[in-house]
Amino acid sequence: MELKLHRPICFFDLETTGTDICKDRIVEISILKIYPNGNKESRTWLVNPERPIPPHTTSFHGITDEKVANEPTFKQLSHQIYNMIKDSDLAGYNSDRFDIPLLAEEMLRAGLDFDMKNRVSVDVQTIFHKKEERTLSAAYKFYCGQILENAHSAEADTNATYEILKAQLDRYEDLENDMKLLSEFTTRKKAVDFAGFIVMDEACGAEVFTFGKFKGVKVEDVLEQEPGYYGWFQNADFPLYTKKVLTAIKLRKLNSNFTIK
Repeated sequence: MELKLHRPICFFDLETTGTDICKDRIVEISILKIYPNGNKESRTWLVNPERPIPPHTTSFHGITDEKVANEPTFKQLSHQIYNMIKDSDLAGYNSDRFDIPLLAEEMLRAGLDFDMKNRVSVDVQTIFHKKEERTLSAAYKFYCGQILENAHSAEADTNATYEILKAQLDRYEDLENDMKLLSEFTTRKKAVDFAGFIVMDEACGAEVFTFGKFKGVKVEDVLEQEPGYYGWFQNADFPLYTKKVLTAIKLRKLNSNFTIK
């Protein structure tokens, strides 16, 4: 089943120096862009992370320091990548919890104001886990009847993810071929930031923290009652995008107070 699209969608996959969203960097990115008319555009870049790649990570994806030594940095590639995805919904495998948050961090470090306003994301892994509970290679074999060659190559994983989503739509009649509805189905929780440190609590209709001593407490209440918390948060080891979201909430509250006065 081909995808019904109202705007382009970019399937993408990252290979990185590790799994820490704040500290690790991209070493390879592959993007497969699908247009509403069915046309496709594909790009893959090796990226110099400007730091050593740990041996255990190299053993996973096969990318060495020598392989990326003469490749462009993410900052040098950032405008090309941004221009390719800026008008598109995003899709990936475990992308909501890892690839999108890490991509956002790299974009913000490069000086680009990345966000997901007016578009959605579809996490193919979530569909798979809700339906079958497997890995990407097993998903590819299960849905597409093929062995995933070159697993953990960004390009191979990206193309496999695209093929899996189409096969999932064929298999599950209750899945709507609509990116907004698929995004809602694959969203584990209504995170306000990509990393899930701040979520929208439907019960109170406001943002709340998901961790620490203020877990479950409204962000606005914390910022008002504990003025020093904002400064601590901004200087602590949290994702740049989460800090950006916290600043936006703080400014919204200040502007609201100013309007009331």
